[in-house]
Amino acid sequence: MSSRSRLLSLFAVAALALPVLVQAQNAAPGRIRGTVAAVGSNSVDVLTREGKKLTLELNDATRYSSVKALELASIKQGSFIGTAGKPTANGGIEALEVVVFPEEARGSGEGHYDWDLLPGSSMTNATVSAVVSGNAGRDLELTYQGKNIKIQVPKDVPVVTFVPATVQDLKPGLTVFVVASRSGEEWKAGRFVIEKDGVKPPM
Repeated sequence: MSSRSRLLSLFAVAALALPVLVQAQNAAPGRIRGTVAAVGSNSVDVLTREGKKLTLELNDATRYSSVKALELASIKQGSFIGTAGKPTANGGIEALEVVVFPEEARGSGEGHYDWDLLPGSSMTNATVSAVVSGNAGRDLELTYQGKNIKIQVPKDVPVVTFVPATVQDLKPGLTVFVVASRSGEEWKAGRFVIEKDGVKPPM
Protein backbone atom coordinates (compact mmCIF):
# COMPACT_ATOMS: atom_id res chain seq x y z
CA MET A 1 0.00 0.00 0.00
CA SER A 2 1.40 3.46 -0.95
CA SER A 3 2.04 6.22 1.61
CA ARG A 4 -0.85 8.21 0.17
CA SER A 5 -3.16 5.22 0.48
CA ARG A 6 -2.11 4.64 4.08
CA LEU A 7 -2.74 8.29 4.93
CA LEU A 8 -6.11 8.20 3.22
CA SER A 9 -7.07 5.10 5.17
CA LEU A 10 -5.88 6.62 8.45
CA PHE A 11 -7.70 9.90 8.16
CA ALA A 12 -10.84 8.44 6.66
CA VAL A 13 -11.22 6.20 9.69
CA ALA A 14 -10.38 9.16 11.94
CA ALA A 15 -13.29 11.22 10.61
CA LEU A 16 -14.76 11.77 14.04
CA ALA A 17 -18.00 13.25 12.94
CA LEU A 18 -19.22 10.04 11.41
CA PRO A 19 -22.19 8.92 13.47
CA VAL A 20 -20.90 5.35 13.54
CA LEU A 21 -17.22 4.53 13.01
CA VAL A 22 -17.30 1.04 14.47
CA GLN A 23 -20.16 -1.36 13.82
CA ALA A 24 -20.53 -4.91 14.96
CA GLN A 25 -23.47 -7.24 15.03
CA ASN A 26 -25.47 -6.74 18.25
CA ALA A 27 -22.98 -4.06 19.36
CA ALA A 28 -23.84 -0.49 20.30
CA PRO A 29 -21.30 2.11 19.20
CA GLY A 30 -20.32 4.84 21.63
CA ARG A 31 -18.03 7.83 22.06
CA ILE A 32 -15.91 7.79 25.20
CA ARG A 33 -14.07 10.81 26.60
CA GLY A 34 -11.71 10.50 29.54
CA THR A 35 -8.16 9.79 30.64
CA VAL A 36 -6.03 6.66 30.36
CA ALA A 37 -5.88 4.91 33.73
CA ALA A 38 -3.79 1.88 32.73
CA VAL A 39 -2.44 0.18 29.61
CA GLY A 40 -2.31 -3.61 29.33
CA SER A 41 -1.06 -5.92 26.63
CA ASN A 42 -4.43 -6.06 24.87
CA SER A 43 -6.62 -3.59 26.75
CA VAL A 44 -6.75 -0.04 28.06
CA ASP A 45 -8.54 1.20 31.18
CA VAL A 46 -10.14 4.63 30.72
CA LEU A 47 -11.60 6.81 33.46
CA THR A 48 -14.47 8.52 31.68
CA ARG A 49 -15.55 12.12 32.13
CA GLU A 50 -18.61 10.72 33.91
CA GLY A 51 -16.34 9.11 36.51
CA LYS A 52 -16.69 5.50 35.36
CA LYS A 53 -13.80 3.14 34.72
CA LEU A 54 -14.08 1.19 31.48
CA THR A 55 -11.81 -1.53 30.15
CA LEU A 56 -11.52 -1.29 26.36
CA GLU A 57 -10.29 -4.26 24.36
CA LEU A 58 -7.61 -3.62 21.73
CA ASN A 59 -7.14 -5.68 18.58
CA ASP A 60 -5.50 -5.50 15.18
CA ALA A 61 -8.38 -3.40 13.87
CA THR A 62 -7.95 -0.66 16.51
CA ARG A 63 -6.61 2.56 15.00
CA TYR A 64 -4.76 5.45 16.65
CA SER A 65 -4.16 9.12 15.97
CA SER A 66 -3.16 12.20 17.94
CA VAL A 67 -4.04 15.85 17.60
CA LYS A 68 -1.82 18.79 16.72
CA ALA A 69 -2.75 22.38 17.54
CA LEU A 70 -3.28 24.85 14.69
CA GLU A 71 -3.75 28.61 14.59
CA LEU A 72 -7.22 30.00 13.97
CA ALA A 73 -5.82 31.41 10.72
CA SER A 74 -5.44 27.81 9.48
CA ILE A 75 -9.17 27.79 8.79
CA LYS A 76 -9.33 29.18 5.27
CA GLN A 77 -11.72 29.32 2.37
CA GLY A 78 -11.68 25.87 0.81
CA SER A 79 -10.67 24.04 4.00
CA PHE A 80 -12.62 20.91 4.84
CA ILE A 81 -13.37 20.96 8.56
CA GLY A 82 -15.31 19.22 11.28
CA THR A 83 -16.70 21.41 14.05
CA ALA A 84 -18.76 20.66 17.12
CA GLY A 85 -21.06 23.55 17.97
CA LYS A 86 -23.65 24.74 20.44
CA PRO A 87 -26.78 26.81 19.73
CA THR A 88 -26.66 30.55 20.44
CA ALA A 89 -29.40 32.77 21.81
CA ASN A 90 -30.05 34.27 18.37
CA GLY A 91 -30.52 30.88 16.72
CA GLY A 92 -26.99 30.54 15.34
CA ILE A 93 -24.25 28.03 16.09
CA GLU A 94 -21.05 28.76 18.02
CA ALA A 95 -18.09 26.41 17.55
CA LEU A 96 -16.80 24.45 20.51
CA GLU A 97 -13.83 23.07 18.57
CA VAL A 98 -12.61 22.77 14.99
CA VAL A 99 -10.73 19.96 13.24
CA VAL A 100 -9.05 20.95 9.99
CA PHE A 101 -8.89 17.74 7.98
CA PRO A 102 -5.83 16.90 5.89
CA GLU A 103 -6.54 17.10 2.18
CA GLU A 104 -6.50 13.29 1.96
CA ALA A 105 -9.59 13.19 4.21
CA ARG A 106 -11.68 15.76 2.34
CA GLY A 107 -15.34 14.73 2.38
CA SER A 108 -15.08 12.44 5.41
CA GLY A 109 -18.32 12.33 7.39
CA GLU A 110 -19.79 15.21 5.42
CA GLY A 111 -23.03 16.50 6.92
CA HIS A 112 -24.66 18.18 9.92
CA TYR A 113 -26.02 16.09 12.78
CA ASP A 114 -26.41 15.74 16.54
CA TRP A 115 -23.28 15.38 18.68
CA ASP A 116 -22.69 14.58 22.33
CA LEU A 117 -19.87 16.89 23.40
CA LEU A 118 -22.45 18.97 25.28
CA PRO A 119 -26.22 18.62 25.61
CA GLY A 120 -27.80 20.00 22.45
CA SER A 121 -24.52 20.17 20.55
CA SER A 122 -24.10 19.40 16.86
CA MET A 123 -21.34 18.31 14.49
CA THR A 124 -20.79 19.75 11.03
CA ASN A 125 -18.30 18.34 8.53
CA ALA A 126 -18.20 20.66 5.56
CA THR A 127 -16.16 22.84 3.21
CA VAL A 128 -15.48 26.43 4.20
CA SER A 129 -17.00 28.56 1.45
CA ALA A 130 -16.43 31.96 3.08
CA VAL A 131 -14.48 33.39 6.03
CA VAL A 132 -15.06 36.71 7.79
CA SER A 133 -12.37 37.62 10.33
CA GLY A 134 -13.03 39.87 13.31
CA ASN A 135 -11.68 40.78 16.73
CA ALA A 136 -13.79 38.08 18.39
CA GLY A 137 -12.78 35.27 16.01
CA ARG A 138 -14.05 34.14 12.64
CA ASP A 139 -17.47 33.70 11.07
CA LEU A 140 -17.56 30.75 8.68
CA GLU A 141 -19.99 29.85 5.96
CA LEU A 142 -19.90 26.12 5.38
CA THR A 143 -21.22 24.06 2.48
CA TYR A 144 -22.20 20.39 2.69
CA GLN A 145 -24.38 18.23 0.46
CA GLY A 146 -25.75 21.28 -1.37
CA LYS A 147 -26.65 23.07 1.87
CA ASN A 148 -25.16 26.09 3.64
CA ILE A 149 -24.71 26.79 7.33
CA LYS A 150 -22.99 29.57 9.31
CA ILE A 151 -20.76 28.91 12.30
CA GLN A 152 -19.25 31.47 14.67
CA VAL A 153 -15.72 30.51 15.80
CA PRO A 154 -14.49 32.39 18.90
CA LYS A 155 -10.77 33.14 18.92
CA ASP A 156 -10.16 30.94 21.98
CA VAL A 157 -11.74 27.79 20.50
CA PRO A 158 -9.35 24.81 20.09
CA VAL A 159 -8.31 24.25 16.47
CA VAL A 160 -6.51 20.99 15.67
CA THR A 161 -5.65 18.51 12.96
CA PHE A 162 -4.95 14.78 13.08
CA VAL A 163 -1.47 13.23 13.09
CA PRO A 164 -0.61 9.51 13.04
CA ALA A 165 -0.07 7.67 16.32
CA THR A 166 0.41 4.10 17.59
CA VAL A 167 -0.61 2.08 20.62
CA GLN A 168 2.73 3.03 22.18
CA ASP A 169 1.46 6.60 22.43
CA LEU A 170 -1.16 5.53 24.99
CA LYS A 171 0.15 6.49 28.43
CA PRO A 172 -1.58 6.75 31.82
CA GLY A 173 -2.86 10.25 32.48
CA LEU A 174 -3.32 11.25 28.85
CA THR A 175 -6.69 12.50 27.66
CA VAL A 176 -8.34 10.39 24.97
CA PHE A 177 -11.40 10.36 22.74
CA VAL A 178 -12.45 6.85 21.85
CA VAL A 179 -14.99 5.42 19.45
CA ALA A 180 -15.86 1.93 20.68
CA SER A 181 -18.47 -0.78 20.26
CA ARG A 182 -20.23 -2.44 23.17
CA SER A 183 -21.57 -5.97 23.37
CA GLY A 184 -23.01 -6.73 26.78
CA GLU A 185 -20.44 -5.54 29.30
CA GLU A 186 -17.53 -5.77 26.87
CA TRP A 187 -16.12 -2.75 25.01
CA LYS A 188 -13.94 -2.96 21.90
CA ALA A 189 -11.96 0.12 20.90
CA GLY A 190 -12.18 1.02 17.23
CA ARG A 191 -10.41 4.39 17.29
CA PHE A 192 -8.28 6.25 19.83
CA VAL A 193 -7.50 9.94 19.49
CA ILE A 194 -4.73 10.66 21.98
CA GLU A 195 -3.42 13.78 23.71
CA LYS A 196 0.03 14.79 22.50
CA ASP A 197 2.40 17.50 23.75
CA GLY A 198 -0.33 18.85 25.98
CA VAL A 199 -2.87 19.15 23.14
CA LYS A 200 -6.02 17.28 24.17
CA PRO A 201 -8.68 15.91 21.81
CA PRO A 202 -11.29 18.69 21.94
CA MET A 203 -14.09 16.80 20.23
